[in-house]
Amino acid sequence: MSAVAGEGRAPALAVRDAERADLPLLLAMFGELADYEQLGDVLVADEQSLGRALFGEHPAAEALIAEVDGQAAGYAVYFPTFSTFRANQGIWLEDLFVRPDHRRAGVGRALLAAVAARLRERGGERLEWSALTWNELARGFYRGIAAQTMDGWITHRMIGVDLERLAAGSV
Repeated sequence: MSAVAGEGRAPALAVRDAERADLPLLLAMFGELADYEQLGDVLVADEQSLGRALFGEHPAAEALIAEVDGQAAGYAVYFPTFSTFRANQGIWLEDLFVRPDHRRAGVGRALLAAVAARLRERGGERLEWSALTWNELARGFYRGIAAQTMDGWITHRMIGVDLERLAAGSV
């Protein structure tokens, strides 16, 4: 009796740098995350803007893609930060997303570990991110890896007209 190909083996999990050819894939997963977070109306990224952000002359961010047996399972998008108190680089994890069929299989941990490894390779000391208060699945994952919740900090944001008014000195 012969074994079925792949039977009895663990799925192959790999994390790799995103490439320009991955822009449609990343945008599709951005849409999946936006739907999950009930923020589909906020998603305006397109291939041109994302291409500039990730692969332009001055990239604003970097992306990793996790694959299980060659199929896209999730992604991470991150960018550098700086701590004045530490006088050292950090990384802000903008997105960590794992497709539902691949959750609880180590994909999120592999992506987060890859981002942490990038940070350490660069001499950085601080990895930060935010999570929606209602996203107990994500928050449980973060507790499970001993991430600290920064209760004393409140995130602020300025976009659109309010940002334009501030930039123009009209606030």
